[in-house]
Amino acid sequence: MTSDVLDPSPPTKKQRHRLGRDYGFQVSAYSVQTLGEGVIIATLPLLASKITEDPRLISWVSVAHELPWLLLALPCGVLVDRFDRRRLMLRTQAAQGGLLFCFAILASFGFVQLWMVYLLAFLLCTGDILFTGASRAMIPNLVPRSRLETANGRIVTAETIGKQFAGPPLGTALFAFALPLPLWFNAITYLASLLLLMRINGANGRFQPERPDLEKGRERPKLLAEATEGLRYVMRHRVLGVIVAMAAVSNFGALMALSIQVLFAQQVLGVGDMGYGLLLAAMATGGVAGALVSERIVRWLGARKVAVTVSLGSSLSLMAIGLIGRQPWVVVLLFCVWSAGLAVWNVMAASVSQRLTPDDLRGRVSAGSRMVCFGALPLGAFVGGFVAAEFGLAAPWIAGGAVHLAATILLTPAILRWSDEAVGALPEGETGEPEPTAHEAPEAGSGSGQP
Repeated sequence: MTSDVLDPSPPTKKQRHRLGRDYGFQVSAYSVQTLGEGVIIATLPLLASKITEDPRLISWVSVAHELPWLLLALPCGVLVDRFDRRRLMLRTQAAQGGLLFCFAILASFGFVQLWMVYLLAFLLCTGDILFTGASRAMIPNLVPRSRLETANGRIVTAETIGKQFAGPPLGTALFAFALPLPLWFNAITYLASLLLLMRINGANGRFQPERPDLEKGRERPKLLAEATEGLRYVMRHRVLGVIVAMAAVSNFGALMALSIQVLFAQQVLGVGDMGYGLLLAAMATGGVAGALVSERIVRWLGARKVAVTVSLGSSLSLMAIGLIGRQPWVVVLLFCVWSAGLAVWNVMAASVSQRLTPDDLRGRVSAGSRMVCFGALPLGAFVGGFVAAEFGLAAPWIAGGAVHLAATILLTPAILRWSDEAVGALPEGETGEPEPTAHEAPEAGSGSGQP
């Protein structure tokens, strides 16, 4: 496998727009895949709402979709660090596409039951863990380190447009026309992503991380120790540990609200299926705008100010939706603040982590971090469903925002103590080395990855 591309000098404007052919195919595949994911994210709750109106049962779709992050993230991280990452992505997309084709056939003949929706959500998320982990781990092998903000900004833009802006309204429109259509569409997106990934041929198409501990003749590390190594690295790191803790609490609070947003839109805002998709698209415009300017904001403000400002703005906007959000336009404006902040946060967190993580730990650091961050999602969705059932559909927004705000107040002192050397990603484009924790600091030329 080729070593990471190193370039400590700040990128010129021309260079920022040229990240290489292989990266172009990767971000294109990721864009297509996330568009399909956005379609299915909007479709599954609607499908469940046609079977039941119980907010707890509908919220369990979100629980099932996020539960693999809690149960399977660490084993998936081991796979990402053991095997060729490009081939792992190819096989994952093929499996997800086959699963969607089978489910679409069942839906076409009216054989869908609620437990099938839960199972589909669980299996698709499992595939996304492998695909996303391998994809993000490859980025520093495709672009220079000084361009990580640019590369991650494009990834976040693609993800925001696909999952939040274009995918949900497309999914609801297809669902309104014919129930199985969004399922067929999602299956086709996996096939298209597969074909694009096959065009990546850098390093002769091989992206196998170097693992001396797995060489022949050496005792293989125990699976449990190997799986938890990335998580231990993050938890002992004073920068990555704080980022992961803040993201986990933010996710918990957000999913308290988002797990019941389809009912909030229908019963509080008074919109139908098509209106719900348009509402989701409008709410995502902030995320698109935030992703487009995220590179400039991160370079201008730096990691410390981004972390504090985004956390305050996001938590307050969620609380405001629950308190005063009774008209669609009010909810759209407030949610745009939240989604814009999320996009900027994601670029900051990804770039910092990629600079602070060695190549052979990339998959496991990503998996361990995401297990904590995304493992909070099903817990938040589970709690949100019960809060909504007991206190009304506005209550999860208020409670979720309050939880995030409390974490922001508690963690801000630790964030303000970060040094420029500690965060590694400076606005001026300098690069930093990770602090030695559970793992030795990487040599020059080693890889880095994102939680």
